[in-house]
Amino acid sequence: MTTKNLISITELSTQEIEELIACAQDIIAEPDKYADKCRRKKLATLFFEPSTRTRLSFEAAMLELGGSVLGFSEAASSSASKGESVSDTAITVSCYADIIAMRHPKEGAPLVAGLSAGVPVINAGDGGHNHPTQTLTDLLTIFREKGRLGNLKIGCCGDLKFGRTVHSLVEACARYEGNSFVLISPEELRVPDNIKTNVLERSGIDYIETDNWDALPELDILYMTRVQRERFFNEADYLRLKDEFILTADRLENAKSDLSILHPLPRVNEIEKAVDNDPRACYFKQALNGKYIRMALILKLLGVD
Repeated sequence: MTTKNLISITELSTQEIEELIACAQDIIAEPDKYADKCRRKKLATLFFEPSTRTRLSFEAAMLELGGSVLGFSEAASSSASKGESVSDTAITVSCYADIIAMRHPKEGAPLVAGLSAGVPVINAGDGGHNHPTQTLTDLLTIFREKGRLGNLKIGCCGDLKFGRTVHSLVEACARYEGNSFVLISPEELRVPDNIKTNVLERSGIDYIETDNWDALPELDILYMTRVQRERFFNEADYLRLKDEFILTADRLENAKSDLSILHPLPRVNEIEKAVDNDPRACYFKQALNGKYIRMALILKLLGVD
C-alpha cells in the first residue's frame, strides 16, 4: 500500500481495495496460515467514544494474527480527560504500540494523530465524517454476496445526512462502473450537498432521492441505517416519519430474491426482528467480515507479507 495511515477510504485505490479483499478472502479460507503473522506486534485501540463491533473486531483481528492489544474504550479512561491533546496522545502511544486504531467524536482527530504518530494510524470513525474500515467491511460483504463491486443498484435508507458509513460507502462505490444509488430518507436527513456534488455528480453516477420504498423491488443492495430522533428539531416530525423507514418482512415481499440487506449496526428498531430469518439479511455476516478485512488491513499497513 502507498499510504502509511488509513484516514479516508479515498486514500485507497480500487486496486488496493481489491487486494485487501483478496487477502481477507484468503484469511477466511486458510486462517491457520495467518495465526502468527503479527507475533510480538501490538495494536493500540484508542476509542474516545463508545463502540462494540469496531473496537472488538480490531482487537479480535490482532489477536487472531498472533499479536496483542492495549488501549482504552472511553475518553474518561485516558489523559484526554486531563486535557492532553490528540497529537500528544498519538506520539506517546507510538512508544508502546506498532499500530493505532482511533475513534474520536471530532472530525479530523485521526488525521491529526496520523500526522504526529510514529506508527500507522487507522481511522475507526471520526464524528460524522468518515469510517473507512466499515466501508471496507461493506465492500467485502458486497463482494462475497454478489461476486462484484460494480453494476449494482444500491439503496441507502435512514439517516443519510449524518451517517458517516453512508458517506464513505458512496465515495467508494462511486468509483466502480455501472453503480447507481437510490437515497431513501426523510427530507431532513438527506445526503449532504457536498456528497451529491463532489462525489455522485462529479463521477457521473445516477441517483434518485426519495422518501418512500417504491424503488425497493429494483435494488441489489439495501443499506439500512437508523433514523435518529436526536437529529430532528421537534418531536412531532420524528414521530410522523419514524415508522416510514422501518424495514419489515412485509416490505420485502416484492424485493429481489437475491437482495442483500446490510446495516453497519447497532440496530435499534429500523429492521424488525422477523427480517433476521430472511436469507437476504447479511448484517451479522457483515459484522464477522469486519474482523477479516481488519486483519488484512493490519497486515498491509505493517508491511507483513
